[in-house]
Amino acid sequence: MNIAVIGMGGIGGYFGGKLSQLLNVHQEINLFYIARGSHLDEIKKNGLELEYNDKRIVCRPRLATDDFKALPELDYILISVKSYELENVLKQLKPLINSDTVMIPLLNGADIHERVRKVIKTGIILPACVYIISFIEKPGKVKRTSASGVIHLGSENSENKKEKAAAEGILKLFDEAEIEYNWHEDPRVEIWRKFLFIASFALVTADYNATFGEVMESDEMSSMVKDIMSEIKTIADARNIDLPDDVCEKAHALGHKFAFDSTTSFQRDYRIQGKPDERDIFGAAIIRMGAEHAVSTSETEKIYRRIEKNKPL
Repeated sequence: MNIAVIGMGGIGGYFGGKLSQLLNVHQEINLFYIARGSHLDEIKKNGLELEYNDKRIVCRPRLATDDFKALPELDYILISVKSYELENVLKQLKPLINSDTVMIPLLNGADIHERVRKVIKTGIILPACVYIISFIEKPGKVKRTSASGVIHLGSENSENKKEKAAAEGILKLFDEAEIEYNWHEDPRVEIWRKFLFIASFALVTADYNATFGEVMESDEMSSMVKDIMSEIKTIADARNIDLPDDVCEKAHALGHKFAFDSTTSFQRDYRIQGKPDERDIFGAAIIRMGAEHAVSTSETEKIYRRIEKNKPL
């Protein structure tokens, strides 16, 4: 059985680290990490150090590499890269995927499943999102600071018996590796619930260069967050995604649960000139999907145009 974790940052590093514990009891499992730079060098040399709660484990895959050609055909793939890297990664993965390969994309964004399927026509995709706060503390070390790390996932086609059987296989491995997850008959609801929260706060914190606390204290910025959330909710309604009526209110209130000086990863990337960022999956995607369903996205467009003007790519 061949399992690959593509991208060993905070998310891939945490779940890839947990999966490494299976190697202690399953000789038939081969686990591969795709990483790069000094992080990869440290993993090769000393293993991946994973810290969460009061635990510290050293995780050693069968192989850590930056070369996709070094991997065999894969049974399970966790994809955890930045969205602007996704297409290139998928092209390199394509020769390693067969009709039974199961892919779980753990990226931000409401349309990630569609983006994967545009490149990978075969195999099984389990649409997913993840709730976790984790990061590379230093090369070779990933630390989780949230109380938990939970994957929400479900089937691409709930009527497909092959997909259900494949899902049972990976969920069994998750159970054994003590990876928390929630299975949903319609995973789009949870994916869009998260997208509504993260896209709105990402755009506003980046545009204003403001922390969560500053956004929550400001009538102007909070109003902008709520307006973007409302546009996303209207798009979801047009796509027959059954988000609850109070989803925007609850998503905005979540901002109070973050430390006052917390920032978004998009905001941090956006402030670095010359560094790619994920504006496409947040702002541009909302605008495109709005146009597709004749939904006004005027508030998103205002903030997105400022983001483009202040940092051209």
